[in-house]
This record gives sequence, structure tokens and C-alpha cells, in this order.
Amino acid sequence: MVLDRTRGKVDPFLTMIAKHFTHINPDILTWFALLFSLIAGGFFYFSNPSSELQNFFLFFAALFVLLNGLFDAIDGKVAKLTNKASARGDFLDHALDRYADVFMVGALALSSWCRPPIGLLAIIGMLLTSYMGTQAQAIGYKRDYSGLLGRADRLALLIVFPIIQHIALRSSLQLPWNTTIIEWVLIYFAVVGNITAIQRFHITLRWFRNGFNKKK
Repeated sequence: MVLDRTRGKVDPFLTMIAKHFTHINPDILTWFALLFSLIAGGFFYFSNPSSELQNFFLFFAALFVLLNGLFDAIDGKVAKLTNKASARGDFLDHALDRYADVFMVGALALSSWCRPPIGLLAIIGMLLTSYMGTQAQAIGYKRDYSGLLGRADRLALLIVFPIIQHIALRSSLQLPWNTTIIEWVLIYFAVVGNITAIQRFHITLRWFRNGFNKKK
């Protein structure tokens, strides 16, 4: 995960923000993150090349993706600051993250910016990446955040490239095979997401060979 390497630098800033939300139950922040993803998905789905320059839906979508990422990042910190961290809260956070991912990426997959098969492959890559990470923990290994494309990376791309797509409409940019910038982002999710899932799959199998079996 590329952005995971910068977590140590960002954590103090997120903790500072989280301190302003300590009066709110962290589970409520988790649900707000889901709500923001649903709104982002709505803007993604209803945006289209013919009206984007008038309604700026991609900009609004990017804003709510940012809010989703922010609230997803601080809910756990609020839980720790208020001594409310729990396995239930962790489960709720990760379960709702998957719904949030599907709302946002799925909306783009069904929008006029993308061909459905590409969108489907992007969703498969995204979900398998998350599944491999949490399933590794379920069988006794640590939760695996390794690989080329994690959730933070996906959110960053979903914030930046919709804005670039909007700007590109003003320049009449033509991409090969009549594709869109957003479509290339989903192609990236499909290819690199599945590569990341395979990386995590291999790491867990290697743990079985080198660590788990030795304990037996």
C-alpha cells in the first residue's frame, strides 16, 4: 500500500482532528462515513459527460469521497482517545467500509463514464484485496495491508481523478479507444487490485509454510 507508508506522518494531524470529535460516539462517525460514500456514489452515478461542465457532479463526488476517507480515518482514533475501542467497533468499521467501497466504485461502474465489464473487474479486484487482508487475520495471521493498492490509495485516486476528468472535458481531450480518464482509473483498480489480492494470498500461504507449520 503506497499511502500506508506515510501513515506515521499523517497520524498526528488526524489525531488532532479526532480530538474535536471525542464527544461523539465513534460508531456514529463510522455511519457518517458510510453516508458520505452513499452521497458520493449518487453524484458519481448521475454525473455524465454531457452535463458535467454545468453541474460539477464529479467535484461534489470527490468532496464526499474525501469526507468518507476522513471520517473512516478518525473513527478509530476517537475510539482510542475515549477508551471505546472494541472488536465490535472494528468489525463495524470494516464491514461498512466494504459497503462504502461498493457504493462509490459501483456507482462509477454503472455510470456513463465506464463500460460495465471494466467496472465489474474493478469491483472484483477491490473486494478480493480487502478479503485477502482480513481473511489472513481470520486464520491466525496478522491483518494484511501489504500490496500495491490499498483503500487509502483507492480513495486518493477517487478524489483526484474525477476532478482531472472534469478539467479534461474543458480541453476536449480524446483518449484511445474512446475511453475516459475515469475508465482508466477503474482499469487500474481491476489490474492492480487483483495483483494486490494475489500478493496477499501468496504472503499468507508463505506464512503457512514458514511460520504456522513450524509451530505445529
